[in-house]
Amino acid sequence: MNYTLNQLRIFLKITHTGSITKAAEELHLTQPAVSIQLKNFQEQFEIPLTEIVGRQLYVTDFGKEVAALAEQIIDCVGELDYKTHAHKGQIVGRLKISTVSTGKYVMPYFLADFLHQNPGIELVMDVTNKARVIESLEKNEIDFSLVSLLPETLSVDYIRLMQNKLFCVAGAGEQSYNSQPAGNIFEQTPMIFREQGSATRLMMEQFIRENGFQVSKKIELTSNEAVKQAVIAGLGASIMPLIGIKNELNNGELHIIPVHGLPVTTNWYLAWPRGKKFSVAATAFKYYVQKEKEVVINKRFRWIEDF
Repeated sequence: MNYTLNQLRIFLKITHTGSITKAAEELHLTQPAVSIQLKNFQEQFEIPLTEIVGRQLYVTDFGKEVAALAEQIIDCVGELDYKTHAHKGQIVGRLKISTVSTGKYVMPYFLADFLHQNPGIELVMDVTNKARVIESLEKNEIDFSLVSLLPETLSVDYIRLMQNKLFCVAGAGEQSYNSQPAGNIFEQTPMIFREQGSATRLMMEQFIRENGFQVSKKIELTSNEAVKQAVIAGLGASIMPLIGIKNELNNGELHIIPVHGLPVTTNWYLAWPRGKKFSVAATAFKYYVQKEKEVVINKRFRWIEDF
């Protein structure tokens, strides 16, 4: 066997995309170059790694086993590179992260100590809507994305970070909601939604639909902060992520309305395109999160368990 890391990476990209053409595009190589590397890689095995049926490329069962081992090898090489640079004090570069808007209450706490330990790393973080975050993943524009719902249409790997809980909340002057049936709250109270495409909106709409509630009046706002301020002002109620309303609950500006079936509980995920080739800075951050995430959660987010 005399295969190279480059051949392993190219074969992984082919298995992830299911296409030599798409693999070439994502690797910024020509199609003939990728085809030659696949041919050279295949010649080292007596069992086919791929097959063509019609015009479609398929990875054989043996090919899938090779791909799984190749991924482990590349991960180990990445860790070796990271440890070498860390030992020499040379972890530098740019770390690019996109996060959904509510993630701004989460992501900084997983970055703070890491950046303090590695002052040579420059952070670029885009706080935006879900659609833009998914686009950045799809186009491989970032190292990591923080999402509360994994994209169904993309192949991604991820680290599960922590729980995301959503409650129905109203302003301090709306205590009468507590004694009403849940259906009445949704039918008689203006409900404040995030914009179309927001993960929070998707979860809110799913909860309302599954419970057969009718919403008589909708208000749509384009940020979690805008929704929060509208609820505090008494414009209506909303289903909101707990992570963004801790202070307002503690100081009495907001209160949770007890509704059967709430909270809706999902997870926060740190995701990246499957098969991505990490920079030294990104590799370092990945291993930091894997090693330290429980420490961060215990230090910064244990209060979530009280709700």
